[in-house]
Amino acid sequence: MSAAANNLLTLEGVHTHIGAYHILHGVDLQVPRGQLTMLLGRNGAGKTTTLRTIMGLWHASQGRVVFDGKDITATETPQIASLDIAYVPENMGIFADLTVQENMLLAARKAKRAQHIDGERLKWIFSLFPAVEKFWNHPAGKLSGGQKQMLAVARAIVEPRKLLIVDEPSKGLAPAIINNMIDAFAQLKQTGTTILLVEQNISFAKRLGDQVAVMDDGRVVHAGAMQALAEDEALQRTLLGLSL
Repeated sequence: MSAAANNLLTLEGVHTHIGAYHILHGVDLQVPRGQLTMLLGRNGAGKTTTLRTIMGLWHASQGRVVFDGKDITATETPQIASLDIAYVPENMGIFADLTVQENMLLAARKAKRAQHIDGERLKWIFSLFPAVEKFWNHPAGKLSGGQKQMLAVARAIVEPRKLLIVDEPSKGLAPAIINNMIDAFAQLKQTGTTILLVEQNISFAKRLGDQVAVMDDGRVVHAGAMQALAEDEALQRTLLGLSL
């Protein structure tokens, strides 16, 4: 397989403007198939804007976004989602007034009723996130922050996806829940799901990442193996101003 074909998602020289603001300044990013790619960088580096541009929530003003060999730069968000891409935004995007079950059903596009959701897959999700099963009939708005994050990821994986994009899954979570989340992503990797994660928690990134891209000022300034960055303290300080 060629290097290009090995990448499920590629951004080539992507610029994004939001109103009068020029946020992305030529982002080049490769997300290899079946691997977990970490997108790191200081606050304001352009990580969330990159994810939103991939999803078509904001459109690139220049450059290309290519998914599975198809140019999706100008594609609208519902069509992008229909290509088997799931996106978990930083605010989680769950429906507070609906039950956990109803939230899951909305995400399961092939199911008209909860009984139609793939039972084996649901059992697997319950094993990853017991709170989803425990609060199945409770309003999602009553869940704790960590439980809402679990529900947000559970919704994204209720059906198999080619690509899972998650913005800061560990933000504000207790260490025990972070470990639970790491285990869930590790199991997802084993199913061959390609994952792109924005993360601030460096130990989280170090334990899960195969590849890493570091952003600064709207550009990718470093890309390579996560392990190589994790072992190079001088490079960490240069890129992130911290130690892994």
